[in-house]
Amino acid sequence: MFVRNERSIKEFMHLYPVVSWLIIIHLGLWLLTGFLQTPLGSFIENWGKGVNFYISQGEYWRLLTSIFLHAGLMHALFNSFALVLFGPALEQMLGKWKFIFAYVGAGLVGNIATFLLGPAIYAHVGASGAIYGLFGIYVFMVAFRKQLIDQSSSQIIMTIFIIGLVMTFLRPGINIYAHVFGFLGGFLLAPAVLTNARPYMPWLRSHHHDNRSIQFDPNRWQKKQRNKNMFKYSLWIILGILVVLGLFGRIF
Repeated sequence: MFVRNERSIKEFMHLYPVVSWLIIIHLGLWLLTGFLQTPLGSFIENWGKGVNFYISQGEYWRLLTSIFLHAGLMHALFNSFALVLFGPALEQMLGKWKFIFAYVGAGLVGNIATFLLGPAIYAHVGASGAIYGLFGIYVFMVAFRKQLIDQSSSQIIMTIFIIGLVMTFLRPGINIYAHVFGFLGGFLLAPAVLTNARPYMPWLRSHHHDNRSIQFDPNRWQKKQRNKNMFKYSLWIILGILVVLGLFGRIF
């Protein structure tokens, strides 16, 4: 479910357009505001980042725009990496519009909580609340929609979620409100967006475009075993990356 097996970036973008555009927006805005440091980038950063004081003065758009801005390359890369791993399955299961609703909705819940509970001068950027909202949907599936998620994927989700939750409270400079309430937002939105959702089955994406009947694949069991092994390897790879990023960088 979380192992990417698309053959090219073009295929990935075709299958998961919302996730692809979110990543493009993340990295594009970082180029403008961080790397190139253009006047336009400075304007976007000052106009879009979440600042509780400005929000209290009526600049409510910052609750939304701050979701797409990031505080550095590692920040933008990690959130984009998380989207590549955990976004495609949900985009396929929910559909484009429900996925957008869930992602943005969870991000808004996290930012509203930051505004209501955080210090008046608190400033924040990042997609942390939205991404934790995706975890909220997955955890809801693990608890109440087991038919939508396989056991290996459930183990991966719960392991990474627990690690992320622990790091939320251990690492300095993290927007705890966005993480916790973004997760709760996704969890609460899950019953609505999972209506009519089907299990993620990427192996059904391949279609024959001729009139020949579908052929029996004698290697299907070997492929299934390879996929199981890939799940095991991917779990440790993901955990290793998370630990390294958590120890040596500000990941959110």
